[in-house]
Amino acid sequence: MSSSAALEAEPAFVEPGLSSFCQIMTLEDTAACDNPDMMHPAVAAVEEVLVAAQRRGSLTVGVYESAKLMNVDPDSVILCLLAADPEDEDDIALNIHFTLIQAFCCDNEINIVRLSGLQRLSEIVGGQTEPGAEPRDLHCILVTNPHAEPWTCSSLEAISNYCTESRCRNQWVPFLTLTNDEKPSTLT
Repeated sequence: MSSSAALEAEPAFVEPGLSSFCQIMTLEDTAACDNPDMMHPAVAAVEEVLVAAQRRGSLTVGVYESAKLMNVDPDSVILCLLAADPEDEDDIALNIHFTLIQAFCCDNEINIVRLSGLQRLSEIVGGQTEPGAEPRDLHCILVTNPHAEPWTCSSLEAISNYCTESRCRNQWVPFLTLTNDEKPSTLT
C-alpha cells in the first residue's frame, strides 16, 4: 500500500461509513464539549423545533402514540425526544419503553435526545389538553416530516448535527436539561 493510500484509508477505530461524520477530537475539543455555554444552542434548538413542529402538526406526544406511529411509518420520524426527570429513574416500565424505543430509533437511523425538565417541556408543548384533565404523557415526543411536504429548519439541522457529533464521541443518546431560568442549560 502506498503512503498516500494509507493516509486516505479510514482509521481502524472508526466504524466504516462514519468517517465523513466524525472528526478526530483533540483534548481541547473534548473539553469544549463539556462547556455549558456551548451546550445552550442545542437546548435552544430543541425548544425551537418543538414550537415549530407543534405549529405544523408534526408532533406525536406519548409513549404509546409514538410506538404506534413508529410501527406504521418509521420513515416519517426525524427526531425522538425521550423525557424523564430524576424521580422517574425508578419507573421500570418507563425504562423498558425507553430501551425499546432507543433500539428502534437506532435501527431506523432516527436521531434521539434524552431530556430532563418535564415542567419546561410541558410549557413548550402544552402538558394539559383541557382544564382539569390528566396531564399528557410527555415522556416520548416524536417530530415527523411528512413525505409530501419536506420540512427544512436550521434548528432541526443543528440538532441533527449535534446528535451526529455526540455519536462520534460514543454518546449514542445525548442528554439535555431544559430549564426555566435564563442561564444556559447543561448537557452530559
